[in-house]
Amino acid sequence: MKKRDAEGAGPAGGTARRRGQGELEAQVLAAVRAAGGPVTAGRVRERLGGGLAYTTVITILTRLHAKGAVARERVGRSFEWTAVADEAGLAALRMRRLLDGEGDRQAVLARFVTTLPASDEQLLRELLARAEGEAEAVGEAEAEGEGDGAGGE
Repeated sequence: MKKRDAEGAGPAGGTARRRGQGELEAQVLAAVRAAGGPVTAGRVRERLGGGLAYTTVITILTRLHAKGAVARERVGRSFEWTAVADEAGLAALRMRRLLDGEGDRQAVLARFVTTLPASDEQLLRELLARAEGEAEAVGEAEAEGEGDGAGGE
């Protein structure tokens, strides 16, 4: 049995520390993205320095796959993994999953916005306005396409 140091951070005399929630997923995702293409779990493990068990890397990759952050393709008896999302996308997926688990979305979103610093609130407003403008532009383009006779009517 390994002894833990006084703060419970790892083996006595060691430098191990407990990772923050999502930190390991972010590291594995970054290693997959850095590969620049399909990569095996063994190669991901190597890119991370080899300190993790192979099964740990597989578990994290499987969780990232379930979250839609990586895609996998069977190659022989194993998989090759490809990044679909970046770290910001992974954080957004986590936020969305948390929101989906709440009963009163409006209350959660309202509370979230009221706790943001003014600069983040302004950034959120700008992003929403930009998204709304893009949606309107798409709608207008689709409406113009219907009126040019291309619809076969």
